[in-house]
Amino acid sequence: MDSSSSRNTAKSLANAYSYYIRGRVILVTGVSPGSLGAAFLKVIAGSGPSEIILAGRDRGKLQATAQMVTEENSSINLRLLPLDFRSLSAVRVAADRVMAWADLPHIDIMVNSAGVMATDWAISLDGFESQLAVNHLGPFLFINLIMDKILKSKAPRVILVGSDGHRFSPFRFADYSFQDGVTYDRWQAYGQSKTASSLMALKLAEKLGSTHNLLAFSVHPGFVKTNADAHINWTEELPRILRIDQFLGNQEGWMGAVPPSSLDQGIANYVYAAFDPYLWTSNGCYLEDCRVGDPRLGTIKAWVTSSAEADRLWTLSESLVCQEFKY
Repeated sequence: MDSSSSRNTAKSLANAYSYYIRGRVILVTGVSPGSLGAAFLKVIAGSGPSEIILAGRDRGKLQATAQMVTEENSSINLRLLPLDFRSLSAVRVAADRVMAWADLPHIDIMVNSAGVMATDWAISLDGFESQLAVNHLGPFLFINLIMDKILKSKAPRVILVGSDGHRFSPFRFADYSFQDGVTYDRWQAYGQSKTASSLMALKLAEKLGSTHNLLAFSVHPGFVKTNADAHINWTEELPRILRIDQFLGNQEGWMGAVPPSSLDQGIANYVYAAFDPYLWTSNGCYLEDCRVGDPRLGTIKAWVTSSAEADRLWTLSESLVCQEFKY
């Protein structure tokens, strides 16, 4: 099978990778019904992972998705993990719970699909701009706190949901809080948070790839309409996005509106990132359309492929969550 082709469906990829899915322990965040995370679990359930940990804020939604997975394959062991990326203390509680599960010796695949998109100005419980908190700082802390269990896998892999929206902004090291909201733009803030996701994947690959066999990737699922963008009035927002792209000189500013990708296309990218056996040669890369993204095409900005930027963000992130991680 040509896994680089967008004609592949998520189901066909899951079938092709069934050997690599079977028996795996998989933790996925952001699994509310109707989400990319929930659809990912539904499509891989038939391939027989041994255990799935469903993480999210709303227990009722976790239970609904767990029921969906059970209907696909009742033999999978399921755990529900309350996890709220809006609060670093809540993240620590969730991580402590994972690490305390004595009957969970390792986690093979960690997929962070949780996130928010282009929300109004708000700050997290810890005082950070909300998109940065939910899309980067919370996952940064959580993944590092459970890293010992991830590294106990024979083939550990971390997947971070990215976006081509990273083109809206590099990481704003001197002003990541937009002057406490004074200069806030929802799309630039979203872009900054997605840049951070890609830089985190790059740094994890650099830190742990050669020493612990860890693979880490950021994944652009495409423009897929899910519950994450239900609050967005696209009729109003698309002209704003085009203006940002034109101001920045991005080619997307003159291409017109991009038609939405199907849910299956988005999930196919997840399956490819999580299980393709040949991606070890591209550790740390940004993936799109079931292939390694090519920065020469102009859609991937240099700031998400920069080791220097990744190193700088890692240091800042440690400072913001008040904890260092030595690998």
